[in-house]
Amino acid sequence: MDYQAARTYMLSRQEAWEDFPFYPDVAVMKVRNKMFATLSSEAGVARMNLKCNPDEAQMLRDIFSAVSPGFHMNKRHWNTVLLDGSIPAGELERMIDRSYGLVVKGMTRKERLPLELKYGSDVLYR
Repeated sequence: MDYQAARTYMLSRQEAWEDFPFYPDVAVMKVRNKMFATLSSEAGVARMNLKCNPDEAQMLRDIFSAVSPGFHMNKRHWNTVLLDGSIPAGELERMIDRSYGLVVKGMTRKERLPLELKYGSDVLYR
């Protein structure tokens, strides 16, 4: 998975949109104004920051050399993932889905309930 494939996949999630609040070269993917990922490229290698529960975050770091504690993020809850081809696309999609789902679950009931009613829990938390 490269930068464009990751961007396309992230934006395919329900009500996901792209913002650039920090720098023009760092895309921030949001759902209902809540960040679920960042995406950037440096020296030709794309990287993304993804939310993760702490136990899984450490496990992924142990398994994949391309996964490290979140750059400029809470290192307990965020991972930085290099898109260097070493992680299968299906696993990257699973990580993106997990990040998206954690952010939606963390929303207030007032924010979350309309999404759950419109799209269903199976789609949001896959």
